[in-house]
Amino acid sequence: MTTPSAAPSSAGPSPRAEAPRAEPLRVTAVTCVKNEGPFLLEWIAYNRLIGVTDFLVFSNDCSDGTDRLLDGLAEEGVLTHLENPAQGRNYQMEALKAARSHPLVTEADWVWVADVDEFLDIRAGEGDIASLVAACGNPQAISVTFRFFANGGVERFEDRPVIGQFTRTHNPDIWNAETAIEVKTLVRQDFPLRYFGAHRPFLRKGADRPRWTDGSGREVPRRFLEAANKRRIRRFPARGARDHATLNHYTLRSLDSYLVKCDRGDVNRDHRAFELEYWRERNDPAVEETSILRHLPALEREMAELMERPGIRALHGQCVALHKARRDALLEQEEYRDLRRALLAAPTLPPAEEALLRELGVLA
Repeated sequence: MTTPSAAPSSAGPSPRAEAPRAEPLRVTAVTCVKNEGPFLLEWIAYNRLIGVTDFLVFSNDCSDGTDRLLDGLAEEGVLTHLENPAQGRNYQMEALKAARSHPLVTEADWVWVADVDEFLDIRAGEGDIASLVAACGNPQAISVTFRFFANGGVERFEDRPVIGQFTRTHNPDIWNAETAIEVKTLVRQDFPLRYFGAHRPFLRKGADRPRWTDGSGREVPRRFLEAANKRRIRRFPARGARDHATLNHYTLRSLDSYLVKCDRGDVNRDHRAFELEYWRERNDPAVEETSILRHLPALEREMAELMERPGIRALHGQCVALHKARRDALLEQEEYRDLRRALLAAPTLPPAEEALLRELGVLA
């Protein structure tokens, strides 16, 4: 007896099996901090939203509770907190040297070296790092161009997301009369790394040229890639470099917080004063930029979730209180009252642009 053949299905062809989903990217953010307590939760929450899976945080000389908040978050498994290993004042480079052999870096797919006032605004796909990598063609490094955000007349510190308070910035192609603007770089695990720099990786001697793009997926300039131009070792022309992502740099924040920053000094470099010239260079409010605000509702939910973890709300509150107390103590000093008045009176036109316009006869 023969078995009849199966009748053809009237339901059409059988559905094709779904392709297995790719594993999520493991992305480690590496940062160095000193007295950034009031701003930590926002930065961590935002980076978690865009796909950062691990955080390696080095701290030094904190007096505002930053280190205690980091310890609390570490106990919750949110991040790894280490004391900065630097013996002198080269805090960032010593930390990056130590980070290179840490499991969170060696086992990551991508490494993101950034500061707590820097926020990746990704326009590609879902607005996350995986979308940026795909839009750029999965290169071995992606250098994203800074956009410095102005103070915008905000005088008082408020304990709410920085990205929601500051929306004024400079022309995307020009900063302080310069067309080449600094970058920060995502680095893939197989990059032929000699060492991490704060703004970009440096190639191992004799290595093949890696595939390295800007935030539009274009190859970075060869001289930048090879670190051949010492004047532009951390930057290249910004025009056309932001199609898929830009890097919002909230370096000034409120006037209150800027005074505290001046008192703290640069966590990474000795003998660097912030004060008036630094403020003027970055306080250009020429353009309103609100793209990143689409993340604000999700950011606030993520921050609230972190706050609900044991002890975190109290530790964050201590940082905020100490930040305000330091501001009040500084304003008891005539030097800081004078600085505050000078900052309020300073023109918003960056010094180099002002000088150029005077040279061209546009300004008297």
